[in-house]
Amino acid sequence: MNLKHQILAYYQQQVDDRIDAFKDMIAALTEDASNDAKGSAGDKHETALSMMHLEQEKLNHKIGEFIEQKSVLEKINPDITSVKISLGSLVTANGLLLFVSAALPKITIEGKSVIALSPQSPLGQKMMGMQVGSTFEVNGTKYLVQEIE
Repeated sequence: MNLKHQILAYYQQQVDDRIDAFKDMIAALTEDASNDAKGSAGDKHETALSMMHLEQEKLNHKIGEFIEQKSVLEKINPDITSVKISLGSLVTANGLLLFVSAALPKITIEGKSVIALSPQSPLGQKMMGMQVGSTFEVNGTKYLVQEIE
């Protein structure tokens, strides 16, 4: 498995793990709410239920964000290499490894730091369509595209 396959697999696992964790949190809140309903009454009970409901809404929103990221990752075929930077490209620029996918946390694989960025990010927008040898500038920093996988 090459580096691009490893990076994609790692990010897919991370996103799946986060979705599962948030679903578990929602299930726990739902269970707490039903247990609380059996033993409580009055204003205190209503406030607790409202707080749990708000927390569930926040978690559902977070799950939505991760499902969106998962959908972006699923569109990437790590076997495709393009001469121009596009979704799924692993780009070396200024010595940085940039994975054009979704905005995800920086990771280290095989001792190499990888930054996942969205094509809609400022850096992603500037890079899209570039080729090896192209230069561009973002926030006063000049970048040179050294390699595209």
